[in-house]
Amino acid sequence: MIREIKPFETYSVRNEVLRKGKPIETCYFEGDNAETTMHFGIEHHTEIIGVVSVYQVNNKFFDAEIQFQIRGMAVLDAHQQKGYGALLIERAEKYCFEKNASVIWFNAREKAVPFYKKKGYITIGDSFEIPEVGTHFVMFKVNKI
Repeated sequence: MIREIKPFETYSVRNEVLRKGKPIETCYFEGDNAETTMHFGIEHHTEIIGVVSVYQVNNKFFDAEIQFQIRGMAVLDAHQQKGYGALLIERAEKYCFEKNASVIWFNAREKAVPFYKKKGYITIGDSFEIPEVGTHFVMFKVNKI
């Protein structure tokens, strides 16, 4: 089941998947508590096993007035390759498009690019490094209203 969750409920999954070995404080992202931010968690037997966060943030690559950034997408290792990530992305997209987003964008880790391409996202620009995290690409999808 996917449900709306509080920012702090994302931290344990973010820590395990995205910030492994780093202090839990590194799992707080700027904008987590903004009124325009939404967090979703997917549960398996009442445990949150995957999370995704959506921020109303514009990217310089796009002229669209209403843009949303997906961030902190993570599924615990034991539950990967079972379709949970796809369900989380679909829920995040639904939320963004209900909010009239013209563009959804994010910084994808290099190893995640094929997953997002299967979901209809396109890369734009060159790869770039996020210190202590790795190579990323900006990816996006346009709302086809």
